[in-house]
Amino acid sequence: MPPPYGSYPPPPRRRHRGRTSLVLLAGVAVAVGTGIGLDQAFWQQSASPGPTLANPTAPYVPPNSGGGNGGASGGGNGSTGATGIAAQVDPTLVNINITIGYQGVQAAGTGIVLSSTGEVLTNNHVINGATSISATDVGNGRSYTATVVGYDRTGDLAVIQLKDASGLATAKLGDSSKVAVGDTVTAIGNAGGTGQTPTPAAGSVTALDQAITASDQASGTAEQLSGLIQVDANVQPGDSGGSLVDSSGAVIGIDTAGSDTSDPQAVTQGFAIPINTALPLAQQIMAGKPSTDVHVGPTAFLGVEVATDSGSGNSSSGNSGSGNGGSGNGVLVAGVVAGSPAAKAGLAQGDQITAVDGQTVAGPDALTSLMVNQSPGSRVTVQWTDAAGASHSGTVTLVSGPAD
Repeated sequence: MPPPYGSYPPPPRRRHRGRTSLVLLAGVAVAVGTGIGLDQAFWQQSASPGPTLANPTAPYVPPNSGGGNGGASGGGNGSTGATGIAAQVDPTLVNINITIGYQGVQAAGTGIVLSSTGEVLTNNHVINGATSISATDVGNGRSYTATVVGYDRTGDLAVIQLKDASGLATAKLGDSSKVAVGDTVTAIGNAGGTGQTPTPAAGSVTALDQAITASDQASGTAEQLSGLIQVDANVQPGDSGGSLVDSSGAVIGIDTAGSDTSDPQAVTQGFAIPINTALPLAQQIMAGKPSTDVHVGPTAFLGVEVATDSGSGNSSSGNSGSGNGGSGNGVLVAGVVAGSPAAKAGLAQGDQITAVDGQTVAGPDALTSLMVNQSPGSRVTVQWTDAAGASHSGTVTLVSGPAD
């Protein structure tokens, strides 16, 4: 649910004295044309312990790179040992490419193969807002179309399914409860979003059970995560969803956030979701068991673009995002997707959505939560106020849209 990329400058990132600005490790690669991006999660930034991160919530390509990062990002501190470990781990990874919304924004990240039939674990922020997903299995070199099996927005985890995949090499999983400060680790992923051989970044564990706030430079969003493994490996945009492995090549974490590479004074930091946290959620998703935080199956889609509280940008979304576009009195509609349920109901730019099925909508995040709990085909009643102050109500049939 980000604004159309390039349309709005991101708000200033908050800095904490003595802390490094960090990013979620996916990045925007190429924007083609114009339009409305849909369903990219929009996180409300708030005070929390731990550093503030700047996170590109869509994949990344270095400006004026002219061809790849050469794996140099994330690889500059890779040792011979890290290269050897990466040779073992690479065949169990996939390079993920997505199209975000309907505006032709291309993004990239990484995924960890959990099953030989193509169930892949990655970050939710890698696939958030995707209208199409493809993945290239590093082990066999084949490319597959992929669908979202399910996701956990709060835990920033998702599982995708590679279509018609079989015989894939699967990851060797470790035990993150045994990880200790000082342990040697290697972060491996699609650094720079180049889609080439995954890049290893050597380092060590510097802290455990860390809490961070990651902000998105492109959309001004922020995500709070806790219980993370902190490392000094030089992880990079594009590494999101990749493997943090121990000295034996066993996966102990999911690469998720790292230092803001635009800040030359940034201290190298990387953060990973422990595998002992990620695996139970992945298994729950693969078993088709939704819960309060876990969404399984297609995402219901309304088709509105909503304004952020600052008014400086939009959260384009079928299901909105967070921020408080209505100052607590509803969600301000900044745009409506042509042909969507919202458009058919008569919603228009400048309207204020106030309730869904009688439940008050105080802000974009509340609207997202209401939609995530729906299924395509569900009928919901939307209440809104138009720019002239007149009240309206309409019942819509939700359709399938991008993952939230």
